[in-house]
Amino acid sequence: MRLSQSFVRTAKTPPADTETVNARLLQQAGFVDQLMAGVYSYLPLGLQVLRNIEQIVREEMDGLGANEVLMPTLHPKANWVKTGGWDNIDVLFKINSRTGNEYAMGQSEEEVVTPLVMSRVLSYKQLPTKVYQIGWKYRDELRAKSGIMRGREFLMKDMYSFHTTQADFDKFYQEAKQVYLRIFSRLGLVAKATEASGGAFTKKLSYEFMVLTDAGEDDILYCEACDYCINTEITKTAVGAVCPCGNGTLLTGRACEVGNVFDLGQKYGQDFDLGYVDENSVKQYPIMGCYGIGISRIMGVIVEKYNDELGIVWPKSVAPALVYLVSIPGRDNAALVLDTATKLYSSLQAAGISVLWDDRELSPGAKFGDADLVGIPLRLVISDKTLASNEVEWKERTAKEATRVSLDAVIAQAIAFK
Repeated sequence: MRLSQSFVRTAKTPPADTETVNARLLQQAGFVDQLMAGVYSYLPLGLQVLRNIEQIVREEMDGLGANEVLMPTLHPKANWVKTGGWDNIDVLFKINSRTGNEYAMGQSEEEVVTPLVMSRVLSYKQLPTKVYQIGWKYRDELRAKSGIMRGREFLMKDMYSFHTTQADFDKFYQEAKQVYLRIFSRLGLVAKATEASGGAFTKKLSYEFMVLTDAGEDDILYCEACDYCINTEITKTAVGAVCPCGNGTLLTGRACEVGNVFDLGQKYGQDFDLGYVDENSVKQYPIMGCYGIGISRIMGVIVEKYNDELGIVWPKSVAPALVYLVSIPGRDNAALVLDTATKLYSSLQAAGISVLWDDRELSPGAKFGDADLVGIPLRLVISDKTLASNEVEWKERTAKEATRVSLDAVIAQAIAFK
């Protein structure tokens, strides 16, 4: 992407009245634009980050054997009445149609995925099965806050699994838990699988995946000597108590939920009276699991975790580009600088390296400032000074100083950096 031809716009000053780091930096760096409280437009760089997060999640869901689908956002009232959600979920957006019908804006997918899947599953031989989607959700939050970490409109991955036995479900539940931990690791986050209550319609134990951050809304107790972690809302254990593992004491921290897994039991199959025939020709209801990951929320959490006084510091796995290429024509050899930058831009792309080329007519200081603000992992600079020695200035976002790399070697070194 060439910045002179793009929709990318940064701001010299942060937006007013922003409470969190992600709200400030994502808007100032031109990743998102706030339309109203809890609702954002994702601009080209922000959309690319979302797509990168999606891709990591999609690869891992496909690896679990789940099939991707895309379900509607607009749901019929009748489905939510059957499950009890219409009158019991206070964040549900409800719409009155001029036809006289009422609808819900999807805040989760159980009411859609259960009839979708179970109308196609007739026999136990067709189970287990898993489906997932990545789509927008809507929740009528009384106070949307924390930037894109808590919105009224947000992007989420939902997966649902359907099983014939509790044992089969339990096995897959643990597999999904480990895959979730791998996903967050690939995203550059350390997530703790935190024990929590099972939500409004099930009393079963669930796992919430928490990332420590001061911008979070949950308090957790955790042990640094093992993986033990629990939400303070469901325990009377105090800070400083000995961990159940016996090797550490419990610490407290503020955290943000980035994913969850729930054991839904047989509730939704029973609500819709949709089941399958078992090996004895008897109707049974499936045991279901729900597995969510907040795609857009993760983007905000990453910014909360990776930033400095200059701007965002994106992990390579989700950065909108790997290289921020800066061309500084100067007074002498302007044509040669532009020609060299053009060739390097094309060569990097041909090597499979994503590039954001700052070819705007701005001062070097303004370009360097935007490079730090936007937070792309590697900055390459071509100028009169570097061409005099047939080199490129190389500076990683986390490094204090820049170095020089030969023009002949920069592609190979960038591939290794990738």
